[in-house]
Amino acid sequence: MYSKSNTCSLLGLTGNLVEVESDITSGLPAFLIVGLPDSSIKESKERVRVAIVNSGYKFPLGRITVNLSPADLKKEGTQLDLPIAISLLSSMGVINYDHDEYIFLGELALDGRIAPIRGALAMVIAMRELGFRKFIIADESKDECAIINDVEIYPFKNLNDIVSFLNKEKDLIPHKLDLSKIDDDIHYDYDFKDIKGQESLKRALQIAAAGNHNLLMIGPPGSGKTFSAKHLPTILPDMSFDEKVEVTKIYSIMGLLDRGKLVNQRPFRSPHHSASEVALIGGGHSIPKPGEISLAHRGVLFLDEFPEFDKKTIESLREPIENHEINISRAQASLKYPSDFILIAAMNPCPCGNFGNPLKECTCSQNEIRRYLNKISAPILDRIDIHIEVAPVKYEDLKDTSYSKSSDELKKEVEMARKIQKDRYKNEKINTNSELSTALMKKYIKLSPEVEKLAKLAFNKYNFSVRSFNKILKMARTIADLDQAKDISEKHLLEAVRYRSLDGKYWSN
Repeated sequence: MYSKSNTCSLLGLTGNLVEVESDITSGLPAFLIVGLPDSSIKESKERVRVAIVNSGYKFPLGRITVNLSPADLKKEGTQLDLPIAISLLSSMGVINYDHDEYIFLGELALDGRIAPIRGALAMVIAMRELGFRKFIIADESKDECAIINDVEIYPFKNLNDIVSFLNKEKDLIPHKLDLSKIDDDIHYDYDFKDIKGQESLKRALQIAAAGNHNLLMIGPPGSGKTFSAKHLPTILPDMSFDEKVEVTKIYSIMGLLDRGKLVNQRPFRSPHHSASEVALIGGGHSIPKPGEISLAHRGVLFLDEFPEFDKKTIESLREPIENHEINISRAQASLKYPSDFILIAAMNPCPCGNFGNPLKECTCSQNEIRRYLNKISAPILDRIDIHIEVAPVKYEDLKDTSYSKSSDELKKEVEMARKIQKDRYKNEKINTNSELSTALMKKYIKLSPEVEKLAKLAFNKYNFSVRSFNKILKMARTIADLDQAKDISEKHLLEAVRYRSLDGKYWSN
């Protein structure tokens, strides 16, 4: 007897409808799964067989064929356990239901329990776009999937309850999530008022947050680079609901969600400098997975000990920094993942870390310093907007009790600057100054003759590249927005130039 059920298979963040067709005929006992299944799906026939038997149903004798349609699409993931079991039970006559009404997503335990799966939210969103509105999932995935409030989520703990529900022997109200309470868990352990003696660095971090600019910190060990970087998420504007869903989808397919909860806080990812290119960018042998740059989407990617990363790995950041997405091509698939993050990089000025340190003597030769600094290429430096030197903190700074702005105060100023940018670019497909293209810069960045003259002097004095100079103009626009100024003044441009003048000190050797 023929039957079918519907499910989803992910290819990156894109979900594809998969029809699980089953047919039971007489003949020698056999259980075949066809339609380009991966190893996890091939193993599912044993989980399905034992789960059906342990749920109290007699597993059919004869030749069982399960086809995963479309047959030319590579499928992976344990979410096909449940739809295979439902399709078989329907072929056996145990279940009688409308085959096109539900999408089934769940892994089966051997005792018939429904286990949660990776990427449940991404699958629900993909199937919703195809017109499906009813989903049968694992109970542990209910909060994750109920984020989408215009679909019906039916969570179950075991196979028997699903059979009773489909046969209309048991009623179940769709699970709903109170979206008004999803912001309740936002909490940070850091506050900018705790940063001592680094006022210029705090200012640079605020500019980075206000305009979505990348930042490079150069300074000796112990000067507070890492500590300060961890504070950046505390002054970034709260994510919109759509941004939270974007980030949650990525974390869902990686299995990193905290008990199926929505990701509320902006991500802060800090991979070790030994991380490989695949770990940072994404990839894999079969279907490429997201890397750290995608896990940092809508948040912060912090790369400490920047020159210690493999040079090839550093260079691979060029595309995502520029385009806010990464294209990964493999033999099995070519996928695109989002990667709109603020890059914060930290590095020592030399191998020993004390070049230019007024408190300790540098023991490195000029050649050693040059080799160390040249691990960061000019194209990468050009793509990082703000370059700032971080000096060691003095004892007097630690004991300073003078007033310092808190994260909440700095965040309000950042939010105001972001609102100005959002209103300015409401007719464009961008939200922040850092996203301005060359054409849009001509439209939105106008300099007075006095400021234009100053810009020309700076360009000629520091030999800026065109990309670096454009970064300066975008930064100047952000600084003006923080001051709530309509036009870019000389002080705004001078401050922006100061954040790019370090290159001559460290990379001119």
